[in-house]
Amino acid sequence: MSEVHAATVLLQWAAGGLLFGWVTARRREVGPGYGWLLRSVYGALAALAGIVGAAAGFRPVRDTAALVAAALAFGVLGVSVRRRAQTPSAQRSDAQRRRARVAAMLGRPAPTPDRPEGPDGAGFAPALDLLPAAAGLVGVVAGGVAAGGPVALSIARVAVGALFLGVVSDAMLLGHWYLVQPGLRRAPLVQLVRWAMALWVAETVVLLWPTGVVSILTGGVDDGFGGLLGWYWALCAAGSALLLGATEAALRIRRYAAVMAGTGLLYLAIMTAFGMDLMARVSLRP
Repeated sequence: MSEVHAATVLLQWAAGGLLFGWVTARRREVGPGYGWLLRSVYGALAALAGIVGAAAGFRPVRDTAALVAAALAFGVLGVSVRRRAQTPSAQRSDAQRRRARVAAMLGRPAPTPDRPEGPDGAGFAPALDLLPAAAGLVGVVAGGVAAGGPVALSIARVAVGALFLGVVSDAMLLGHWYLVQPGLRRAPLVQLVRWAMALWVAETVVLLWPTGVVSILTGGVDDGFGGLLGWYWALCAAGSALLLGATEAALRIRRYAAVMAGTGLLYLAIMTAFGMDLMARVSLRP
């Protein structure tokens, strides 16, 4: 049995999203605006987590870590914006190569780059995104300790939940980013979807582990609704698995519309993922 606090849930979402933002942005395939979007959204969520925690059930480590994560996310955002012209970009390099090929076909001189890039490794360093993610995960672990119950199991549930919620949310946002950057390869999105599928397995295991949802389904724990919440969790878990599997299958189709279809499925997967994570923990609270 453990409590569920809104500040911990918000910080889970922010920390997981920031971490998988780094996973995608580190190869510099996706335009810098995607990183700006994630740092803004998850920085705001981390700040809200700190404020909610301070106002109701203050936990020093968790709530301080949330505010630190928010400050770092906005700080990294500022660095990224300032260094955008000097940062190597696969997107910009591809566009320049295409212009050079067209010029060669027409017998014209190769065009000069629109903006000079710094040498490889110069400009914004993607590793900076690990700083707010690490601060957020420290707060998530503290939130797991504060939730009570078997400490190791509680920490495992909030940590795995943070990663699961973050990767599904990032995958949905990245799917929308293809509207902004339609020439982007599918590999970054496929990577996130496969991470989500792997984390679904881990999430299912830690939530079923006794005392867990399996205890509700077998009648060992009374959820107050005759076991209905346990079956609702099972539907959310099955729905998440089906939606993620369908998204991965859709991304194998070599048509642009398949990316948009997968993004729509990920919208639904966010709802089932939150239902899967929160329904189990709410059902098991004292």
